[in-house]
Amino acid sequence: MSEVETKVEEISKEEQVEAKVEEKPVAKEEAKSEAKVESKPEAKKVQVEKWGIVHIFSSYNNTIIHMTDLTGAETVAISSGGVHVNADRYESSPFAAMKAANAVVDSAKTKGFTAFHIRVRAVGGVGSRVPGPGAQAAIRAIARGGFKIGRIDDVTPIPHDTTRKKGGKRGRRV
Repeated sequence: MSEVETKVEEISKEEQVEAKVEEKPVAKEEAKSEAKVESKPEAKKVQVEKWGIVHIFSSYNNTIIHMTDLTGAETVAISSGGVHVNADRYESSPFAAMKAANAVVDSAKTKGFTAFHIRVRAVGGVGSRVPGPGAQAAIRAIARGGFKIGRIDDVTPIPHDTTRKKGGKRGRRV
């Protein structure tokens, strides 16, 4: 072998050694960067709850669902059982109440509400103090809509000393 060839071989060997030396720190840097990536906990997205109130008026003739903000002044959505069925006798049914609640739920989701307090109201006064058949179905539909439920209150107006019932002294004569 000539001197040139030996020098070329020595240079190539030196380059290989230098390349190996350079590879080792790169591998360490990669390991450090991977460790940094793994050690970083992902920031949890804190979702702010937006509360509202659902007013459910349920009688034996109809069910009305009215969603408002917490003050009760701003209407978010409103729907009635009579809008979703054809016959008058079905307005107060649980099916109509469920359909009305689903319509209101869709509207409230688009406006960013995440939780609701529920106020159930019957006719009250001299009328029935028991909510109609649509009240429970409406509450279940709202809960299934993915909202957090806070308080459920009965806000039926009950008089302390009632007004006189219609029909006169001897009552309704058939």
